[in-house]
Amino acid sequence: MPELPEVEVVRRGLADHVVGRRLTEVELRGHRVARRHVAGPVDLADRLTGRRIAAARRRGKYLWLDLEDAVGLVVHLGMSGQLLVEAGDAPDERHLHARFRFADDGPELRFVDQRTFGGLALADLDEDGVPTSISHIARDLLDPEFDRAAVIKVVKARDSAVKRVLLDQRVASGIGNIYADEALWRAGVHGERPAHSLSKPLIGTVLDHAADVMREALDQGGTSFDALYVNVNGASGYFDRSLAAYGQEGRPCRRCGTLIRREHFMNRSSFSCPRCQPRPRPRRQSS
Repeated sequence: MPELPEVEVVRRGLADHVVGRRLTEVELRGHRVARRHVAGPVDLADRLTGRRIAAARRRGKYLWLDLEDAVGLVVHLGMSGQLLVEAGDAPDERHLHARFRFADDGPELRFVDQRTFGGLALADLDEDGVPTSISHIARDLLDPEFDRAAVIKVVKARDSAVKRVLLDQRVASGIGNIYADEALWRAGVHGERPAHSLSKPLIGTVLDHAADVMREALDQGGTSFDALYVNVNGASGYFDRSLAAYGQEGRPCRRCGTLIRREHFMNRSSFSCPRCQPRPRPRRQSS
């Protein structure tokens, strides 16, 4: 699933190309694209038609289009969802699931999803302008109102592995597997260390590194490992060339030269340096 930098790149593209425009036709292909919209694709298309897109917004990895009247179109990108701005006469993509045409007859917006894990749904917006369906998601590290001290306190109180806590979108949103591994490598912390065992200054350092690495990734258009993540003009990000830990198994650590290891973690993979990030000692079982 795209993480904060990749979603922010898409959000900026939407802000440049579709905000301020009015929808005149919405074509949804099949039911899966609207499966999160309980009333179905016909109702979703009808309710979108005629509306003006007021803003493109994001919280963590979650993206939505503000349609005014306290309603938002939540776009779930899933593993392979793409929002593309295309000329109306451009050939249809093989996995095209939704098409949005506008009153100005300019370029259309398309939702393409090869693996069909993504989708679209309308949601009411809460008093902060966040869709109620994702209002449980915490502010992300790049949010101007992110409360660093409060999040440090929450992390410190957790018994879980620190990487598991970093991935909890109810604690701080936007961090996924890639940027958690990069932040932990920069901080010299193994992801299996219990969160409560870290000092508050060290927790702050991990969070700061996570914010820094996501800003750097954003400057490079995000991280693309294949053609499934692109921005609205179809361009891939290139931060994968700057990754120090994630995906670097068998390559020398940039800090000490030890070969990066890969370990299983929560049905996925974690990458770390055996020397810079030693594994925590096994916990003693209470008698």
